Amino acid sequence: MSNDRVVIFDTTLRDGEQSPGASMTREEKLRIARALEMMRVDVIEAGFPVASPGDFEAVKAVAETIRESTVCGLARALDNDIDRAGEALRGAASGRIHTFIATSPIHMQHKLRMQPEQVVEQAVYAVKRARNLIADVEFSCEDAGRSEIDFLCRIIEAAIDAGARTINIPDTVGYAIPHQFGETIAQLIARIPNADKAIFSVHCHNDLGLAVANSLASVVQGARQVECTINGLGERAGNASLEEFVMALKTRKDLLGLETNIDTRHIVATSKLVSGITGFPVQPNKAIVGANAFAHESGIHQDGVLKHRETYEIMSAESVGWTTNKMVLGKHSGRAAFKSRLEELGIGFNTESELNTAFARFKELADKKHEIFDEDLQALVSDTLAADVPETYKLVCSEVCSRTGETPMARVTLNVDGQEQSVECVGDGPVDAVFKAIEKIAQSDATLVLYSVNAITKGTDSQGEVTVRLEKGGRIVNGNGADTDIIVASEKAYINALNLLCKGVDRAHPQIADV
Repeated sequence: MSNDRVVIFDTTLRDGEQSPGASMTREEKLRIARALEMMRVDVIEAGFPVASPGDFEAVKAVAETIRESTVCGLARALDNDIDRAGEALRGAASGRIHTFIATSPIHMQHKLRMQPEQVVEQAVYAVKRARNLIADVEFSCEDAGRSEIDFLCRIIEAAIDAGARTINIPDTVGYAIPHQFGETIAQLIARIPNADKAIFSVHCHNDLGLAVANSLASVVQGARQVECTINGLGERAGNASLEEFVMALKTRKDLLGLETNIDTRHIVATSKLVSGITGFPVQPNKAIVGANAFAHESGIHQDGVLKHRETYEIMSAESVGWTTNKMVLGKHSGRAAFKSRLEELGIGFNTESELNTAFARFKELADKKHEIFDEDLQALVSDTLAADVPETYKLVCSEVCSRTGETPMARVTLNVDGQEQSVECVGDGPVDAVFKAIEKIAQSDATLVLYSVNAITKGTDSQGEVTVRLEKGGRIVNGNGADTDIIVASEKAYINALNLLCKGVDRAHPQIADV
């Protein structure tokens, strides 16, 4: 690999999933993995195989599906973790086991309760065990940002000797400052005798809003892999944002002299896909992928952009995919054209029945909307897959009345295990009224912890995509629904969440168990 190319390691499916409520099903992980592959991400960390049977199956499915990117599974420095990761990755065209152990004094003393010598011994043992299963092994020093530099040098040298070919330096708690973190990377590369036998990587968290800055400081000092996520998703304040880091390298190649293999034209579409699946909306002023990222309201700015775009824009909207997402299909388009466009977007179905259902929904949508966009397709597919969840509850019909000065009322009829039930409820608003009506029938006792609405495209005929997050007994599920009628979309999302709870579909956090 050229020394001026930075490997992009995407951990949206693993670390990104650690955001409370952001967990994904196997099918949703596959959709995101296909989008990442289309974007030409080098390494896709698909999950933590030992965490749960569901996460194991998801990693296995991604490994068997993705052919152009390396698929990675996370494992602690423990036998069972490593063996499960190896088993999950068996079908990968290119696989990697990513094993880790904590190296900071506070973690070794209070979490691991191990002496430094024991930690080094365990790290070496884990790398060797992983190398017996797969050729590509990455080793991470958890909480490296608060670890002692001498100990880092010692354990990394031993890990490289044991066979690790990527060494990851995580700022696990988002504590680092750019100049200091960059200097740490420089010292490690300079001081470790066998540093030339491995690629040095960084994994930065955003607790101080410095994850991308710390990542950039690291590559300036010689790191050649950066671990990041779409939209900066991740636990607590998130991770380094893939789109921000990649576009920083591309836009400032004059200064940094570095590049990636990413096809940036797919950034916006992938961002919207991840946002829709997780229910985490992208803030309008988010760099690169926010709705206002290329909007200009100031008269001076507008005048400058009209005269010469580069007066106020350092990159083009087209370069990240903002204007390349219009779908040319309409209500007269055939099934073959519909299927072809889905394939171009990296969307596939397991059965002909699923494709036929999606096509029927497309036709219904085309009758309601004059223009269909790729974002509409992604939402349509999410809605189709949500409908495939075994249905205890099914919406038959609803009637909502909301007049100025009067309390909104909803009459909802659900099919519950083959029997129709109807109720009327009032609420603070039309959505509150339909939710209360549905809950009066279901009597789930679940707590509504998130209600999120996003307009998928521009215009008053835009579909609304709704995420409903319910919690019951420590278990969290996300229900999704999309429709040009926002009340209907809300009903679909709530009912989808109820069905997930009823049928035990595993969308809970994969690391909820004490693993």
